[in-house]
Amino acid sequence: MVTLLTAPAEPLTNAGDTQLVLAALLGIAAVVLLIAWGKVHPFLALILGAAVLGVVAAVPVDKIVTSFSGGVGSTVGGVGLLIALGAMIGGLLAESGGADGIVERVVGRVSGTALPWAMAGVAALIGLPLFFEVGVVLLVPIVLLVSLRVNVPLIKIGIPALAGLSVLHGLVPPHPGPLVAIDALGANLGQTLALGLLVAIPTVIIAGPVFGNFIARYVPATAPAELLPTRRDADDRSPTRPGDGRLDADGDLVTEDDLVNPGTGRPGGAIDEPDGRRSRRAPALWAAVVTVLLPVVLMLLRAIGELTLGEDTTGRKALDIVGTPIIALLAGVIFAMIFLGYRSGFSRTQVSGFLGGSLPPIAGILLIVAAGGGFKQVLV
Repeated sequence: MVTLLTAPAEPLTNAGDTQLVLAALLGIAAVVLLIAWGKVHPFLALILGAAVLGVVAAVPVDKIVTSFSGGVGSTVGGVGLLIALGAMIGGLLAESGGADGIVERVVGRVSGTALPWAMAGVAALIGLPLFFEVGVVLLVPIVLLVSLRVNVPLIKIGIPALAGLSVLHGLVPPHPGPLVAIDALGANLGQTLALGLLVAIPTVIIAGPVFGNFIARYVPATAPAELLPTRRDADDRSPTRPGDGRLDADGDLVTEDDLVNPGTGRPGGAIDEPDGRRSRRAPALWAAVVTVLLPVVLMLLRAIGELTLGEDTTGRKALDIVGTPIIALLAGVIFAMIFLGYRSGFSRTQVSGFLGGSLPPIAGILLIVAAGGGFKQVLV
């Protein structure tokens, strides 16, 4: 991880301390006002805020531009790569159905008073690699269906789900906020991850099941019928055309692009096809869980190695390599490509499309984070 908090080799201005403090306050105020009152996009607001900061601090314009550009480049190189890899893992989890499998399997095995706790735990697990918005999209249909099926107040299970997602998103890398804070402070990512999880557990408990049980008494809510997802019954196996809800022998959905001159059936419901493609099926639960936890475990192992092994030992060097955030997340992406993509029947083109499709939604986030790094560097 590149440490972005680096002081310039020489001062960019001769302004006194009072002027510098005033410049910092006005720069931050400009960003806040532009976003909150002016409704300016945060990316542009941060650029303008950095300009205000530099001008008030009497920094030459060319130096403002150079400093801002350097901060943007360093932030994208350090944080942007991690955000992109995390988004790829999230995209494969979402598109393959692995995230849905985790949620449905865990929630389907609990009921009653344990359901809010299970929902908080599932949301926290999903929230490790996924952005908050993606996690919400995945969990909302499940929350609505569970509330309707088991007759539990919607708030009672919805609040724990939101708590699990938001707390992990705000406290634990590889999410953007924690990563930017780690870079700005020069902190150790592995140790921050461990401490973040330590703080996240009681926070999720209090903000999730405990608060959800309390507030559900005062905020009645029911699942809107128009938002409930609909699914074809498992025994409905007589569509009029390929891809219209057809299920194989195991109940796996077979889509139109999977059925190209199907040949003889194979055990387990898969279908032989001339072009080598197979019918798609939901990935194994263990594959989805390992995809989520693999980067976290690798980074935690590196942190443990730093605390217990000598710097020159082979084990320490190996853990330093595999636990490097970029390597750990890349390992998660490769594992997901194999076990959530290819092993689930998706073609190489489809898996590549899932990976590429996960990047455009985070473009705005990357720009905002990069502009924040530029603003920070001018401030430094």
